Amino acid sequence: MEALKLWTNLGSSLIALMAAWTMLEKYLPEQLRGIFTRHTHKLLAFFNPYIKIRFPELSGTSRYRRSEAYVMIHAYLTAHTSPAAKSLKASDTSKDGRSLVLSMDEDEEVSHVFRGVKVWWASRKTSPKAQSISLYPEDDEKRFYVLTFHKRDRELVVGEYMGHVLGEGRAIVAGNRQRKLYSNNPTRNWCGWSSVAFEHPASFDTLAMPVKVKEGIKKDLVKFSQGKSYYAKIGKPWKRGYLLYGPPGTGKSTMIAAIANFLNYDIYNLELTTVKDNSELIKLLLETTGKSIIVIEDIDCSLDLTGQRKSKKKENSEDESDSDDDSGGKSNNIVSKSLKEKEKENKSDSRVTLSGLLNFIDGIWSACGGERIIVFTTNYVDKLDPALIRRGRMDMHIEMSYCCFEAFKVLAKNYLDIEEHSLFGRVKELLAEIKMTPANVAENLLPKSVEDSEEKCLRNLVEALEKIKEEEDGKLKIEKKEKQWQWIKSVLG
Repeated sequence: MEALKLWTNLGSSLIALMAAWTMLEKYLPEQLRGIFTRHTHKLLAFFNPYIKIRFPELSGTSRYRRSEAYVMIHAYLTAHTSPAAKSLKASDTSKDGRSLVLSMDEDEEVSHVFRGVKVWWASRKTSPKAQSISLYPEDDEKRFYVLTFHKRDRELVVGEYMGHVLGEGRAIVAGNRQRKLYSNNPTRNWCGWSSVAFEHPASFDTLAMPVKVKEGIKKDLVKFSQGKSYYAKIGKPWKRGYLLYGPPGTGKSTMIAAIANFLNYDIYNLELTTVKDNSELIKLLLETTGKSIIVIEDIDCSLDLTGQRKSKKKENSEDESDSDDDSGGKSNNIVSKSLKEKEKENKSDSRVTLSGLLNFIDGIWSACGGERIIVFTTNYVDKLDPALIRRGRMDMHIEMSYCCFEAFKVLAKNYLDIEEHSLFGRVKELLAEIKMTPANVAENLLPKSVEDSEEKCLRNLVEALEKIKEEEDGKLKIEKKEKQWQWIKSVLG
């Protein structure tokens, strides 16, 4: 009976305390409520012998980047304490793709013993109090880990134990790292990155280019990847720009994949037309990681960046001519101007400017993070603004040209596994006269059935080259006849 009475009194006291707390929150002024809350926490802390450390997912210095400590802790807990957890989530597959990677679910707690000291880890998540249309990731759910331990073990836990967790977590992340291909994925409220596993098999050995050129690029890449201290010494951000230019089908995308495989880097494929403005472009940059390649393919087609300076001059001259016209002319020009502006808006909703892109590549924001390569590709290098591709922004300009005989031998080895053949001589003669892209050469060398022999595939290529030569010779004859006819007309006329 005494025990029942005790529990009854305790329950009544708790109910009264909860009612009093509700009244205080509702009617007490905000300043007094804050003072009351602080002193309550101090009182509870005085009697509570345990310390808690919170590790938020997002870095304290950036709202857009995951905290390195959080990543390392997550890897460590996934490997060591997840087996003891009862509530798990399958976040991904393992590197070999044969098993699931299980980690602690939200609101799950596990304990861990280190050198006789017991600690507790908890996974937590907070949701936004109200719906928001803000583009900032702070409005999304916030995840964090909480480490709890006795205050007498503070020195051991904060020093040796956390050093052990972060060190082992870093090793696990490096060992489990699976390279990824990212693309900027716009949604209604935010434009972020989505990813898939990067599994492109391209390498410099299979790249159809002269060996001397490939070796030069590889040396430059190695020098960059090992240059952290050098870049710090000369006072430059640890990044490098590559401009790949040449006709379609010359292997620009394959070159990017070969660079990624050579350096073991991730790829961020940036589609500029889906980026709303310069601010969003910077946010995307801040979400990228080190050891990565940021790619903007066909930059001459991505946005109307190349003619912005010219268009501004043209608009100014049009404005001056408008001021010289009469009122009727002004109204006509206003109508035509509005139509042009409407056409421009319909063409792209993006408000990324040339100056915004230049800041992205080479501005102050580009120094946030390191070990990044920025790659532009274009079919028409002459269309690009010189400020966009100057040295220091695009440090190395690599021409991806038509197939030469040395590149052909690489393709013959790749597709037919041969290094010499009687038809090689004829192919060499034709490639010296005819322009054919490596993609077209490879298509002709590709066996179309199991019965196709090496000689048949080589003959297919020779026939394709001879056909192009005949067509070009025919065009030259027609042009020659036209010139002769023009000369006769000029003499007789």
